[in-house]
Amino acid sequence: MPQQPDPAHQRPDGVDDATVAATGKIGEAFEWVVRARGTLYTFHQQMGRADLLLGEGIELLRDAGHVELADTLSREWLGRNAIEDRWTFEIVEDFDRTYFDAATAGERRVRDELVGGRHHVHEAEMKADRRQDGPEGD
Repeated sequence: MPQQPDPAHQRPDGVDDATVAATGKIGEAFEWVVRARGTLYTFHQQMGRADLLLGEGIELLRDAGHVELADTLSREWLGRNAIEDRWTFEIVEDFDRTYFDAATAGERRVRDELVGGRHHVHEAEMKADRRQDGPEGD
């Protein structure tokens, strides 16, 4: 006998299979957007760390007597924009404002209007369908 989803993940009365499937697909799309955003934040942090390390390296060059080379790197590389007119924090902010906020609102609207605001209804039903009776907690 399959296990039933917990009440927080049960499909509301009157919601059909096609709606649960569509809501699940929208949720999956949003999860991929969240992953992409995480990658963007990773890029932002990696570039920031690289710039800090570069600054330390330039100072070490300067301390070692390579002042002209240190000055050139400071002028031509240190603190550069990641893309034209933008540091990575600005890229992240533009992404959030332009895309992520709309995706967040859209996914929430679908859940609120179609499945009573519940998360992962499709996945919970898949879990219940795939489960075998076994030790509790497995």
